[in-house]
This record gives sequence, structure tokens and C-alpha cells, in this order.
Amino acid sequence: MRPVSVWQWSPWGLQLCLLCSLCLGSPSPSTGPEKRAGSHGLQFRLAGFPRKPYEGRVEIQRAGEWGTICDDDFTLQAAHILCRELGFTEATGWTHSAKYGPGTGRIWLDNLSCSGTEQSVTECASRGWGNSDCTHDEDAGVICKDQRLPGFTDSNVIEARVRLKGGAHPGEGRVEVLKAGTWGTVCDRKWDLQAASVVCRELGFGSAREALSGARMGQGMGAIHLSEIRCSGQEPSLWKCPHKNITADDCSHSQDAAVRCNLPYIGVEAKIRLSGGRSRHEGRVEVQVGGPGSLRWGLICGDDWGTLEAMVACRQLGLGYANHGLQETWYWDSGNITEVVMSGVRCTGTELSLDQCTHHGTHISCKRTGTRFTAGVICSETASDLLLHSALVQETAYIEDRPLHMLYCAAEENCLASSARSANWPYGHRRLLRFSSQIHNLGRADFRPKAGRHSWVWHECHGHYHSMDIFTHYDILTPNGTKVAEGHKASFCLEDTECQEDVSKRYECANFGEQGITVGCWDLYRHDIDCQWIDITDVKPGNYILQVVINPNFEVAESDFTNNAMKCNCKYDGHRIWVHNCHIGDAFSEEANRRFERYPGQTSNQII
Repeated sequence: MRPVSVWQWSPWGLQLCLLCSLCLGSPSPSTGPEKRAGSHGLQFRLAGFPRKPYEGRVEIQRAGEWGTICDDDFTLQAAHILCRELGFTEATGWTHSAKYGPGTGRIWLDNLSCSGTEQSVTECASRGWGNSDCTHDEDAGVICKDQRLPGFTDSNVIEARVRLKGGAHPGEGRVEVLKAGTWGTVCDRKWDLQAASVVCRELGFGSAREALSGARMGQGMGAIHLSEIRCSGQEPSLWKCPHKNITADDCSHSQDAAVRCNLPYIGVEAKIRLSGGRSRHEGRVEVQVGGPGSLRWGLICGDDWGTLEAMVACRQLGLGYANHGLQETWYWDSGNITEVVMSGVRCTGTELSLDQCTHHGTHISCKRTGTRFTAGVICSETASDLLLHSALVQETAYIEDRPLHMLYCAAEENCLASSARSANWPYGHRRLLRFSSQIHNLGRADFRPKAGRHSWVWHECHGHYHSMDIFTHYDILTPNGTKVAEGHKASFCLEDTECQEDVSKRYECANFGEQGITVGCWDLYRHDIDCQWIDITDVKPGNYILQVVINPNFEVAESDFTNNAMKCNCKYDGHRIWVHNCHIGDAFSEEANRRFERYPGQTSNQII
């Protein structure tokens, strides 16, 4: 039985309170010598919800039992020590009063007092192990700097979990758990409300409202980790429930389990509304601002308003996903609301309400004034979800030296590096890294180009229409993230190349046909198609990361943008290229991704 894991941060968490800022006058400690996990026989982890990978409630395992730390007398100096125990260089803050939710079990430390220079928390003063007069409502948390200690081993960061994917509303989605550093789904055999309630509580929500089967929240891709889970409903983690380890023949992703959790009412939808639309799912966005006695409704400036901002608005309204984020809403009647009260709105797409996004504050700055240029949305209960078949990229990657006289059309579509402009055309060649790209739609709505056929652009040289200018980005990065080569792909023929057995093809781009990808189908760009490459003519031999990002400008709404990036290790010796370890960006745990980014390369043709 694997130990209970840290709880992964998710955008669907409840925003419970602000971070504590009681950290004035505390010196930043030195990182000290390199540490090894489990020093002094202890293990440490971050837990709770909502949180990011470098913050959370601090939990310590001692004598085989996990427990927490009381916030009495807790300081930033203590947070520094604990962050280093967890493998981070230092702390940037700490929290009190169970900001990340109350823990369970023992409260191991109380009145913890550290100077900030100790090598281990065991060197700090306290009331003694297990001696506390606190409750779990006083559990302490830390916010660490997102920077790892060099040489730190990660065996004390316990893996295995839970996260939700593909849900239109907070607290719902496809259940995914972490095993051996890799995320996978759960089979719906014997999936019931008791097991679903364990998931909901593990994520910091209430009990489960529904246990969903049959991939109701979309199908996953990759591993299926668990099947035939039998929970009493009281377990602290899904891994503590009796279960069956999956085999290849046991289950398919059409049986992926999902949940809908009970959530407390927090009233974010009371501060936003839509007006002028043809249905309750669309309209001009109006928000409520001001304090008690001076509340008023107003509009949002349309400058820079896009899909990510619209996603937050639709979520806050309880209307699911955003089909469109509109910068002009002159065709919708605004009634008597004419004042613009919010501008400069920029969201990551994961916020629960617009006031959690960055914006200009009380100073309104709008390039295009008037109610004509204000923000609007069209919301939907379903959305597409594109996912690249990473294994196919790895299997098909190769280098081609292609003569310049065969690249005139590609140059016209900007599919070559900038140095190609100064080449001695038509003599010479360009070195291209080619690979196939198979993109699946695993969501609950068809993926359609943002623009209709009337807006598609005809390219005479290749003889096809572009339905999206930028559909995919292809990049070669150094291990530290510096871009050394790039390519891009327009969606010049987005169609259902193949589908699952029970799904019929709907989109075929030939003869000016409709473009798109049906749910349960995939589009294939073969490695031998023009622009299905990266021009690496100017790339020097070395170790690199190949990165592919679908829908990079968020032009089309999806239920999940976190799985749109794929990356691979690659080694280039000037003549050949080795591509391996290709995976979707969120398929691994945070720790596994960090190990990937520290990839040392290979020697003597042996991957290390």
C-alpha cells in the first residue's frame, strides 16, 4: 500500500483566505550544504487545498505516523527550515489557522522556535514531539520559493492523488491519480458514492454529490491506474481503499470514473451578470463594484479580452466553459448600464472570479471607449479537449536535408528559420527535424476553428485554405528553456483522419469542406507534409527539449489547456537526432517534471 500523498493544487479550489504576511524583519537564510531526503529519520510533505506545488500545510512523518505543526509562535525562520527540509532553497511566507485546511492525526510540534540557521527542524526548540495543546484548526503552512536545493533527492516528497480533469464547474471532473510519478485515470468498475466522497474530501471539498461512470467528464489518455475500488467513505485517500491494480485487458478509457462534489456556497456569481444576449449563456459582461452603500453595476473594457478571461467569467456565472470571448458587443443592448468600471483584465484561466485576475484597479484605461467596445461572452456546458499523441512524435522523428528548390511554398508560409531568407536560393538545403503529429479530441464538444469558412485564407502555392493562422507551435529549447529553433503550423486541413469504432467522421477538408475534429476522433499531420517540421539548420550539437504546443494562442476554447503542451528529450550530434521520453506536459508529477528538466543528456549513444 502506497503512503497517502500530497494533494495537488487545482484551479477548482476554494479561495479561503489571504496569505499571511507576518514575515517582516526576517533575514533570508543561506541554503547551506546539500540535503538528503528523510534527514534524522523524518519525512516531510506539503498538503492541503487549494495550493501550488511549493506551498501547503506542513506534515511530518515520525515513527510511521503523519502529523502537523501548530502555528503557535511559528515564524518565517521556522518556515525557512521546513522549506529546506522539503528541498526548497528558502521560504517566502507562512500561513496560520489551517489556511490550507485542517490536517488529521498527531500534532507533532507546538511552539516551534527556530533561528533560521538550523540544518534540521530537530535542532529547533519546541514543546517536544507530540506535546501540544492545539487543534488542527491551528495547523501551520509554508510558502516556499519555487527553487530547488542542488542535489536534493526527492524521496521524501510522497507521491500518489488526486486531481479532477474535464469538469465544467468547480468540484467536478474526471478522477486522476498519481502513481510512480505518472498521472492516470480510474476505472469505473464498482465506482460508487463512497469512493467519490473520499476523492472530494481529499481535494478539500465536501462529500460527493454524484459518482459518474462511462467517461461522463471525457476520456483520459495514457495509464489507467486503479479499478474495482471499494471504500467505506471514511478513508483519507483513495489509495487507502481496497482496489485492484489494472491490467491491459481490464478497462478502457471509455470507462473513466468522474465525480461531482458538494461545495459550500461562496457567492461569487452574485457579482457578475450577462445582459443583452439571446439566451442566458451569452451577453455583455456586467460586474458589481464598490463597497457597502455604494454598490453599482458596470461594464468591462474589451481591450485584450479573450478566451482565458471569458473562461473565468463563464465559470463565475456557473455557466461552464467559454465558447467565445468578445471584444465588441455593440449588437447587444446594454440597457441603462453605460459606465466601464473594469479594464486591463488579464486571467490565467484558472481563477474562480474576475476580481482574482489582474486588472487596472480603480483607474480605468481603455483604448477604445464607449459601450460598443466592451467585453462579452458566449458560454457552453461542453468544450473540446485536444491532446497530442506523444508516443507517435517519438516514433517518427528524423532529420531530412531538403533542397531549397523544393521549399518555395514552405518559405511563403514562413515555415523556415529567418536565416533562410539570406540563403543562396535555389542552391543549398535546409536541415529539417520532421515528425508526425496526431491530435485527439478527448473533450465533450467538437473542436472547430474560431473563424467560419467565409474568413478562411486561400494559399495558392499549396492549394489549400487556412482555417487558423497558428494551430501549433514547434520549438527546440535548451534544458534551461532558451528557444534555439521554432516552427509553427497553420490548420490548413483540420479533419477527422480516424475515429474510435463507435464514432463517425464529420469533418473532411477536401473540396472546401468543413474543418474540425469530432469528439472521439483524431487529426493526423504526417511527417512528410510541408511545414510538419522544425528548421534546425542553425542549431548546434547538444542536448535539447522538443516542445509542441497545440492551440497556443487559446483561440478556441477547451476544457483543459494544461495538457496542450508536449515535450521530449532530444540529443543532436550534428548528424543524427535521438528523441525520447516524449510526454504531455501535465502527465508527470511536479517532481518528475523537474527531473526531466535536469536531463543530463547521453554519452556513447547510451541514454543516461
